[in-house]
Amino acid sequence: MNNLYSLLGRVGLSAIFILSGIGKIAGYAGTQQYMASAGVPGGLLPLVILLEVGGGLAILAGAGVRWIAPLLALFTLASAVLFHSHLADQMQFINFMKNIAIAGGFLLLAGQGAGAWSVDAWRAKRSGPVLASVQGAA
Repeated sequence: MNNLYSLLGRVGLSAIFILSGIGKIAGYAGTQQYMASAGVPGGLLPLVILLEVGGGLAILAGAGVRWIAPLLALFTLASAVLFHSHLADQMQFINFMKNIAIAGGFLLLAGQGAGAWSVDAWRAKRSGPVLASVQGAA
């Protein structure tokens, strides 16, 4: 059952990032303007899209989870502070807390690994016990 929970957890955590990154591609100019309004250079948008889509797909596949999950946790916390810090506004407060919860999920994923149904576990099995102990995937 743990393997199923790990997989479903990765699906849930990755979906919001994959969809958000694709949405940023579709609304590129508007997203750049929104970023600039928060004091974030719009030139960072390609990196944001790469992190959201690429990182989301990696989490979904369970590939490189122990180093990608902390990056996504930091990104999510930074997004909370930069874009949802008007906590007197109930919607901003909810979005801020949502980001905190997502970051917590990524930190759990980083600590526990991707689970048995993942690329990390598959790689560990193919590479033998030394790599498995380093990655902690199996």
